[in-house]
Amino acid sequence: MTLWNGSYPFYPGANAYFPFDTSRAVIVTIFLSMLATSIIILPGIRGRGRLFWFLRLVLGLFMGAVILTVQFTRDWETGWVQANTSYKSFSPAQVNADIGLHIGLAGVNITLRGNPVRQINETIDYNEHFPWNFGADYDHSYSQGLQKGLPSPILYVAEKFTAQSPCAVHRQYRIAGHYASAMLWLAFCTWLVSILLFSMSILLYGGHMLLLTATLIFFSLIFFSTARNTLKCPIHFGSVSLRTDYGESFWLTLGAGLLCLLLGLGIVILNSLQPEKLKLIFSLDKSSKEEMWNKSCLPAEPSCSAQDELMVPLGELCHVTATKL
Repeated sequence: MTLWNGSYPFYPGANAYFPFDTSRAVIVTIFLSMLATSIIILPGIRGRGRLFWFLRLVLGLFMGAVILTVQFTRDWETGWVQANTSYKSFSPAQVNADIGLHIGLAGVNITLRGNPVRQINETIDYNEHFPWNFGADYDHSYSQGLQKGLPSPILYVAEKFTAQSPCAVHRQYRIAGHYASAMLWLAFCTWLVSILLFSMSILLYGGHMLLLTATLIFFSLIFFSTARNTLKCPIHFGSVSLRTDYGESFWLTLGAGLLCLLLGLGIVILNSLQPEKLKLIFSLDKSSKEEMWNKSCLPAEPSCSAQDELMVPLGELCHVTATKL
């Protein structure tokens, strides 16, 4: 094998990648815009109901943003390892690099970053995505990686998740990710229904929908955990091995599920034991407002006397005489 300008001819340079997920950025921007708009109109709400309204708004937007965002994140399960490994096939060159594995509901991301980034006259900074969601062909993506000549560490890790791999984890992760994603979409729909019920002042059923949302979120976590617990295929780089653990998206989803559960239980319990306090939290205590409205609508005393004067019998009215000029 001959060199061409100091590099192997069938290996391209390092692939540049966008520094963050655009889907996540769009979702976060939308929810932050809704929050900013609500903060602008916050001074128009009078009394202590302003604080309760703002808390309900923040909690509701947080749960909706989490449920929708984790659909597209790729860090449900993550792992990192630093190792000295070969960089390319047919080359004895060794590089020191950080190798990362990021597993999401729709696929896997494999990261390769050199220490330092510039080694053997190349920039070692890769982030490759291999999808396995329904409608995507993981093995085809892996074959394309082989044709592009991706670095050996990336291909080695990606090969562990192919359908023909002896590890046999491709089917488990694919099915688990599909059902977890379906549960989260259902949870997002029930969250929308709960927001609608709260806006219509149907508090008890809104609490029930929050409990259903929490149940669906927990089911999604259970589905993903079943696939993760089946992974027993070692990923070795020399004397070190790449091990994974639950990532930020998993724990964030768990936190959102617990929050939905606590809020749902709190609303159901308060509705049974102290409904007046629940109405106060949702600014539905209208007794004082109705009293003020009734007082403002009652006719004043002068107007009442005026009505009494109008109801005097005609026989008692004074006769008025008119003189001609």
